[in-house]
Amino acid sequence: MSVAISAKDVKQLRDMTGAGMMDCKKALAEAEGDINKAIELLRKKGQKLSAKRADRDAKEGVVIAKTSSNRNNGVVIRLSCETDFVAKNEKFIAFADSIADIGLKNLPDSIEDFLALPYDSGMTVGEKITEQIGVNGEKHELATYHKLETAAGEGQVIPYIHMGYRAGVLVALNVEGPNIIEPGKNVAMQVAAMRPIALNKDGIDASVINSEIEIGKEQARQEGKPEAMLEKIAMGKLNKFYKEKTLLNQQYVKDGKQTVQSYLTSIDKNLTITAYKHVELG
Repeated sequence: MSVAISAKDVKQLRDMTGAGMMDCKKALAEAEGDINKAIELLRKKGQKLSAKRADRDAKEGVVIAKTSSNRNNGVVIRLSCETDFVAKNEKFIAFADSIADIGLKNLPDSIEDFLALPYDSGMTVGEKITEQIGVNGEKHELATYHKLETAAGEGQVIPYIHMGYRAGVLVALNVEGPNIIEPGKNVAMQVAAMRPIALNKDGIDASVINSEIEIGKEQARQEGKPEAMLEKIAMGKLNKFYKEKTLLNQQYVKDGKQTVQSYLTSIDKNLTITAYKHVELG
């Protein structure tokens, strides 16, 4: 004998899982009205879809960057999906934001630890993401996660979300105070626009530096420069590379007469960036 499924139960299941109305109704019917069994069925549906779509590209999605109320901690995540249509859905964005909240509360050390954190209804974050695959019919993935932390009284973290959730930045500054928030955001916008590869030259891998020196030498050699001059010319090109690719040495986009570091010093003589994280879609 089939169990009558009420509209109230369907709505409750939909509110709990985000699944479509017909999917909720079918799951409740198969579970004979048992909400918990219906949730498990929807989860299994998500897992089946996940397995089928494991080899699909998930290059769309959203990037969320946020910080704690005292600005001592920050996280930036990238929740991926397959299409721009899903990425722009308000529920998908809200779901990504809820995951970022969990990350901010717990500050896990890795994506694996993050996925194992509790979400709700007895599910982990990873299980909830799998469930949402069943809701949207697309591959979902917590593709990137970074955190930045500063000790109380020793700095603050400023977030910035760029281009409709297509990129997110965290910057850690060594000075606290409300007057530092806007400069922090300006530098975060600089990171999003100019894509530095390191904070300063000390953060660049030696292999990259050696490669740039060899490239500089070969370019000078092709230009007919004397062999004795190649090293000096290459080092000059390397210094230009530092100015273009390291955040503190970059030309400040809002005032080309300053570097990012000189801009920060103009706000507070001790102010600098101690770390940053930049995440983009793709």
